[in-house]
Amino acid sequence: MSSAVNTVRERVAAARNAAQQLGAIDGVTRAEALRAIAGALRDNAAAIHRAHETDLTRAAEENLAAPLLKRLRFDEAKLNQAIVGVESVAALPDPVGAELLRRELDTGLILTKQTSPIGVVAMIFESRPDALVQIASLALKSGNAIVLKGGSEALESNRILADVIATAGTGAGIPAGWLQLIETRSDVTELLALDDLVDLMIPRGSNEFVRYIMDNTRIPVLGHADGICHVFLDATADPRIASDVTVDAKTQYVAVCNSVETLLVHADSAAALLPDVAAALAERGVQLRGCQRTREVLPEIEAATEEDWRAEYLDLILAVKVVDSLEAAVTHINTYGSGHTDAIVTTDSGAAERFLSAVDSASVIWNASTRFADGFRYGLGAEVGISTAKIHARGPVGVEGLLSYKWILRGNGHTVAPYSDGKRQFTHRDLSPE
Repeated sequence: MSSAVNTVRERVAAARNAAQQLGAIDGVTRAEALRAIAGALRDNAAAIHRAHETDLTRAAEENLAAPLLKRLRFDEAKLNQAIVGVESVAALPDPVGAELLRRELDTGLILTKQTSPIGVVAMIFESRPDALVQIASLALKSGNAIVLKGGSEALESNRILADVIATAGTGAGIPAGWLQLIETRSDVTELLALDDLVDLMIPRGSNEFVRYIMDNTRIPVLGHADGICHVFLDATADPRIASDVTVDAKTQYVAVCNSVETLLVHADSAAALLPDVAAALAERGVQLRGCQRTREVLPEIEAATEEDWRAEYLDLILAVKVVDSLEAAVTHINTYGSGHTDAIVTTDSGAAERFLSAVDSASVIWNASTRFADGFRYGLGAEVGISTAKIHARGPVGVEGLLSYKWILRGNGHTVAPYSDGKRQFTHRDLSPE
């Protein structure tokens, strides 16, 4: 990062300038820069952990909410995982300039469609310092400049991570200014007005926060507001898989958007499945809230209300509802869900395929945990977030979600007049991409 610019506009303008150069830098240089960043993160691990301890101490003093505290933690294992993620992104094929289509319009007149960077991407996120590492690496791989705003609870962690990453990238040949960090709410307000400099905004946070961003900027916004995910245990669900998938989806990492918040159970299997699933969840400290039919099987649990079906707990709480059919489960998910990630557990392949087709979510899963809906686990290297939109990018957004495309036409003195006059005809012959 450059210390020579101070205002938000100046910082974003510096990112814009870097983006105009970065889009023309070859993929080998960008990959080498990413490997340099991974090495710099490894070399600066001790300093990163010291900065992070400062954040943890302040969080304890301020009684930071448990879900935010879990997202904030950036221990040695998470740093190592982040470094592996950067190296994985570096190893991906160069996504910039990939030819998507090649078409002959006429002899010697060739049209191609190829991927290109978006330009300047701004990302606003809560807590997680590892998100900063993921986002920066994906932005660089895809030839974009990046403006980052993390949560105040991770202030020191974000500062040192941004400095290490920006410095290592610049030292490896990436234009100065390619990564910018802003830190305050007033900075965000200024950023939202910079639609002349920022090409894409990606917010990660609460529903209210994302809605605020969408309502207060003319910059295109990509992201999701809620992670209200479901697991549906069908009538033929295998009991072991039902228990394993539900427990993992709820407890593997509870404070993330792809953890399950509502468990739906087919009426024909509720009596057989619910006691064992509930016992396995109880061992992990999960509190259940159930509909009346659920409480007929599990009378000891708390009654669920209408609000529970719309709740993103990000905590050891799970709403449970008994439904009469697969179709009822799909209707519930499409009504109350957020279009993020939903799973079915069943041994009936026909039922599974109906569920996979009918549920209108970015990721739909059969006999596996919702926690798999992640850029790294999907082999994207890392992710900038998960989109529940239906245009441009959907689901875990990796490198491809940070790319646009452009049309390139190569001719040899061709003019339109002969085609308009009918003297020449287009061939419109598709060719194999090179």
